[in-house]
Amino acid sequence: MFTGLSAFPLSPMNEGGLDERAFVRLIERLVAADVDSIGVLGSTGNYAYLTMAERARVVALAVEHAGKIPVIAGIGALRTRDVLTLAEKAQAAGASGVLLAPMSYQKLFADEVYGLFEATTDALSVPLCVYDNPGTTQFVFTDELHGQIARLPKVASIKIPGVPVEPEAARARVGRLREQIPSHVTLGVSGDAFAATGLNAGCEAWYSVIGGVFPATALAITRAAQAGNAEQATRLSERLAPLWALFRDNGGSLRVVAAAAELQGLVESPCLPQPLKSLSGEGRQRLAATMEALDLA
Repeated sequence: MFTGLSAFPLSPMNEGGLDERAFVRLIERLVAADVDSIGVLGSTGNYAYLTMAERARVVALAVEHAGKIPVIAGIGALRTRDVLTLAEKAQAAGASGVLLAPMSYQKLFADEVYGLFEATTDALSVPLCVYDNPGTTQFVFTDELHGQIARLPKVASIKIPGVPVEPEAARARVGRLREQIPSHVTLGVSGDAFAATGLNAGCEAWYSVIGGVFPATALAITRAAQAGNAEQATRLSERLAPLWALFRDNGGSLRVVAAAAELQGLVESPCLPQPLKSLSGEGRQRLAATMEALDLA
């Protein structure tokens, strides 16, 4: 479950709340592509903007329509109490694993983050992936803290925020972190532009934004890296440079992949919870041209 391609779909919204039909359509598309796991309610799934009831419904629908593909459910929340409630609901719905980021309004200290993961893993019956995403949480993990948390029961993977661009530096980064964590805990790269480099450097998983909307494209990169064909994985990723540039120019990947899903007719427009907006104007035109040029539609 915590290896290969973990595809992270949107949680499309409409005026009535969660657009269930569009969400199921996204899940069924990932099933047809045969991704290795489905990660719902990550940052791409806008978990922080959804109510507890909407989040429970997302997990239930994902599990119902994912078939044999394991579902990993995000359970991040501001209060430990709510994290534990979300974990309980995700497990009851049949999620195969959970994903936890240390959300905060007040800046968290390391002992508080450790306490969050300690309390959560004590209550779990399924494995947990540590979600290291300083861009949204503003919390920066040290390798030592990763090592302490990785030794807690049920911790099975760490989702790291990218790797250095240079292959040798990326291997060194992965190696340093591996020295801190037990051998059974996998490392998964995020930050899609760095995915091929991370996989080639020894990460076992790619927690992928584009996997949720372009699964075949993400799978091709993943399978090349898994087969030991680093050059092909790198080449396939470098081909997507115009897409990575759109991510950089638009504050990250969310608005871009939301617009991509809208352009493909997978979701209605607008699909993001307000006040968030997908690309419009020149940015949307640029994305459409990029999708056509790269044959992504």
